[in-house]
Amino acid sequence: MPARTIDDYARWLEERVPACSQFHATALGIARDLMPVHQAREEWRKLRLLERLSLPDAVHTFTVEWEDDEGQVQLQRGWRVQHANLLGPYKGGLRFQRGLQLDTLRFLALEQTYKGALTGLPLGGAKGGADFDPEGRSAGEIMRFCQAFMTRLAPYIGPDRDVPAGDENVGEREIGFLFGQYRRLTGLHVGALTGKGPGYGGSKLRTEATGYGVAYMARAVLARQEQSLEGQRVVISGAGNVALHAAERCLQLGARVLALSDSRGYCHFPDGLAPEELAQIKRTKLDDYGHLADCAGSLTADYVGDGEVWEVECDLALPCATQNEIGRAQVEALAAGGCRLLIEGANGPVEPGAEDALAAADIIRVPGKAANAGGVAVSDFELAQQEGRLPWTRETLDARLQQVMQAIHERCVEFGEGEDGRVDYAAGANRAAFDRLARAMQAQGVG
Repeated sequence: MPARTIDDYARWLEERVPACSQFHATALGIARDLMPVHQAREEWRKLRLLERLSLPDAVHTFTVEWEDDEGQVQLQRGWRVQHANLLGPYKGGLRFQRGLQLDTLRFLALEQTYKGALTGLPLGGAKGGADFDPEGRSAGEIMRFCQAFMTRLAPYIGPDRDVPAGDENVGEREIGFLFGQYRRLTGLHVGALTGKGPGYGGSKLRTEATGYGVAYMARAVLARQEQSLEGQRVVISGAGNVALHAAERCLQLGARVLALSDSRGYCHFPDGLAPEELAQIKRTKLDDYGHLADCAGSLTADYVGDGEVWEVECDLALPCATQNEIGRAQVEALAAGGCRLLIEGANGPVEPGAEDALAAADIIRVPGKAANAGGVAVSDFELAQQEGRLPWTRETLDARLQQVMQAIHERCVEFGEGEDGRVDYAAGANRAAFDRLARAMQAQGVG
């Protein structure tokens, strides 16, 4: 029977997908925003669209066997969760992370499905990865692991079926190794992965896209309040691609970036991060795979190894590190420091129990499915340029990225604005994405 209440849905979800706490929290959060809309549409309720969109189409699990530099055989677990391809081929990143669990990939694939729908582009949703930790591994070991991983993944992907991209610990280097193995296995040079180097089919803006999109979303939210990024105090967690390119675009739009963090600590820039300092951090973090501590001594920053970046006073917070990094204690710190706007660069950085705390503190939250959709949007542009054999310029890509982010903001406002004029961006994002997905599922029938 169709779920009529959120409690009905929660019980059904636990029975169908037991022992997956991250996935349950994400699915329930979405369902709370959608249940009134879903229940008001008799045809949607009869077709059980909410329940059907909660379950993945397929979950592929496999073992990855590879040899390290000492000739020892290593075994990892790999996964690809293909959640929905109602709107286009499955699309979503691959991550390599110690201790990675299927539960995490289930919730990320669900989020990716809604994110792709929000862009208005022909994108499905998926996520994948392996419990492989690249830290301390040689380039040769990383290459051999990527080749072994792709050997197991290749049967499930392709340009019209499933197009993975990079994610945590999977950058342009890893995508190159993965794509090279896919090409050897299939004999095809096609758009089976995005995030490739620009010299062999990649997009010139793919590396920067997610971070730039976060900055563009912040600009759109502030513009609705008749403000700009000029002079805004920004604090960013993380120091990877998303965080550093969000910082870069925020600086270019006139904001003052006061802090960046990584897994070992954070740098506080009392007078604001300078462009040349950002360039130095990029070399340390992205080129040399180092830590902020390695370059902090040459920066005009106070390095803090035993605190949290959210202790720094700010107007805007951009969590760009990882999921569940902001709980109630962090919200209290942000509120005390004057934060008014939180734009999620990472996927699920706010713990489910902390969302109410943000609302109570009058901090506007824009969820990751809306704010960090720039990466998947430019991935779609990469597919288009590869299919047409016509590389696009950075200027063209950036202009289209700005259009997509502005359109996402407008959809969130359309579906999330209350009678008082305030916008619930999380609810608006969920409802706008579900409306597109539900209409596609209804049109395509049952079976």
